[in-house]
Amino acid sequence: MSNTIHPTAIISDQAQLGEDNIIGPHVVIEANVLVGNGNTLMTGVSLKNGVTIGNDNTLHEYAVIGGLPQDLGFDPATASFVSIGNGNTLREYVTVHRASKQDAITRLGNENYLMTHVHLGHDCQLGNHVIIAPSTGLGGFVEVADRAFISGGVMVHQFVQIGTLAMIGGNAKITQDVLPYMITDGVPGTVRGLNLVGLRRAGCSRSDIQDLKHAYQIIHRSAQPQQVILEQLSEMDSPYALHLAEFITGSSRSFHREK
Repeated sequence: MSNTIHPTAIISDQAQLGEDNIIGPHVVIEANVLVGNGNTLMTGVSLKNGVTIGNDNTLHEYAVIGGLPQDLGFDPATASFVSIGNGNTLREYVTVHRASKQDAITRLGNENYLMTHVHLGHDCQLGNHVIIAPSTGLGGFVEVADRAFISGGVMVHQFVQIGTLAMIGGNAKITQDVLPYMITDGVPGTVRGLNLVGLRRAGCSRSDIQDLKHAYQIIHRSAQPQQVILEQLSEMDSPYALHLAEFITGSSRSFHREK
């Protein structure tokens, strides 16, 4: 099937569109944009130079994708990009900025849901099935792993890593890495417990959750040096504990802890 394009849409001759896309009123698609199949772009969506969108995404009113990085040292002549996968929903006024380095990519995976007024800074990397609630901002180079849930009004410092199935409470201030599987909340952010609801929804078994409760005690309540904590986690017969050990080992900013 052909695309359905509103007569007020402005589409560059140098953009490439697949099939079955719905392009709404006043949409602007600049040069060097690639749009796959089955996407819906609602009123006023703007896709800027260097954006690639996969299939079956829905972009709501006035989302702006591929804007220049909010980096005072950025040279607009730098060739950088945004890549969005498949099945994502970006609600009203979402902004996603392109990367800040030559040939680098700000990237969203698949099946993510970004609610109204969410901002993704330059060079952010989102996995799959991430949910971000309204009026949340991610600074540059933030990485968000699969199935993380970030509540509304959260501000995330640049270079932070947010782990798999992490949950961040509303209006939290996030300046360090956020451990997988746990709830982090408050100003400053502190760990409040395991993300039990998210874990159960993801299909974790009772024994998996028991392992994570033990790992939680090791990390937050044992008062052991970090190297001992890492050894104890690695010795557990649990892929979740091993993943926590790997995350802590790879954390360059340290991580939010229990108060």
